[in-house]
Amino acid sequence: MKKTFSFFAAALLMVSCGKQGPLQVTVTNSLDVDRKGELVEVCMEKVSKQLGLTDTTQFVVVDEAGAQVPYQLTHDGKLIFPADVTAGGSAVYTIQVGTPQEELFEMAVFGKKYPERVDDVAWENDRTAYRTYGPALQANGERAFGYDVWLKRVPELVVEDRYEKELNPATKARIDSLRRIGQGEEANKLYQSVSYHVDHGNGLDCYKVGPTLGGGAAALLVDDAIVYPYCYVGEPEILDNGPLRFTVKLNYAPTAIKDDAAVAETRIISLDKGSQMNKTVVTYNGLSVATPVAAGIVIHPENAEAYTTDADNGYVTYTDLSDNIHNGNGEIYLGIAFPEEMKEAKPVLFTEEESKTLRGGASGHVLAITEYKPGTEFTYYWGSGWNKYGFADAAAWNAYVAEFAQKVRNPLVVKY
Repeated sequence: MKKTFSFFAAALLMVSCGKQGPLQVTVTNSLDVDRKGELVEVCMEKVSKQLGLTDTTQFVVVDEAGAQVPYQLTHDGKLIFPADVTAGGSAVYTIQVGTPQEELFEMAVFGKKYPERVDDVAWENDRTAYRTYGPALQANGERAFGYDVWLKRVPELVVEDRYEKELNPATKARIDSLRRIGQGEEANKLYQSVSYHVDHGNGLDCYKVGPTLGGGAAALLVDDAIVYPYCYVGEPEILDNGPLRFTVKLNYAPTAIKDDAAVAETRIISLDKGSQMNKTVVTYNGLSVATPVAAGIVIHPENAEAYTTDADNGYVTYTDLSDNIHNGNGEIYLGIAFPEEMKEAKPVLFTEEESKTLRGGASGHVLAITEYKPGTEFTYYWGSGWNKYGFADAAAWNAYVAEFAQKVRNPLVVKY
């Protein structure tokens, strides 16, 4: 909490002007469904000028009942806060000078790089968690291309604790020692007690990625073939880290795409409090011609036909049965949503040759496809749910993703 407010204060040092009074923000919902807890954005420069903020001024955001709501200042100069707006209605929020209630600003998102786990970048919110893979893993020769899904069933942040227990040097040494002296059963019990592949009450990692797009990674298509991205390169750039939004920027090594010898991908991934879905903005520098791009979810043979595709309404979903369907891990739900045109949505099975080379226990992908034009940004959303935390079944998940797609195609209108 102290870090959050010191960040706000530092950002306000550059503005100081005469006080003009509170700023009223009207948020309007054009859909016939209620919108609850969606983060809306206001230009922080406008707030600063309107309130006459200085480096010592604090401010609050209040709803129509006068109750404070939490907020965050983002890397791109936005003030974000959660809005509740009824179907077809409007809500008015007021930004004014005041003392924030610190208890409202509890961290609901967090992410970082974990060099101790071959450079994973992992992040989470109060609903779910994810990770993507880094250069140390690639250097080891392991082939894991897409996004991994970590299941949660508590709102508290858990990823740091999972890594700490799984990778604790003393515990790992003890496990190795037990195995060396022939006490394999005791070693296994100790490993099971700390492993994040076991549900200790807050969820687990039981999703299988391998050399696939995993839970929603994007890739260019060349002659209908997926050009798989590998691990990010260099250092991840954490742009936002709570309390309401996590954002990371990742770069990928250049690769040849037809006549373009060095096409370099950049991704900016953000996850908001309360959302199952990550917003991802992808650019391909060095690409000279329009090229199909797909966001994909791996299909596993244990549930080979458990996908839905709706290109007209901009989404696809899939139900995964986890990496071991006999362990009682339940159903993992995956989804992709496009805020703009989706040209095609379809399952694509591996060829016999791909099955030999890709392996990973996968049978193909369900793809959401559009066209990437050089010099533009490709924006889409991907995410996950679990039948042990918030979703009774696949039908409930599919309804969530369908509604989410409508929301991103009809965003809340913010006026001030």
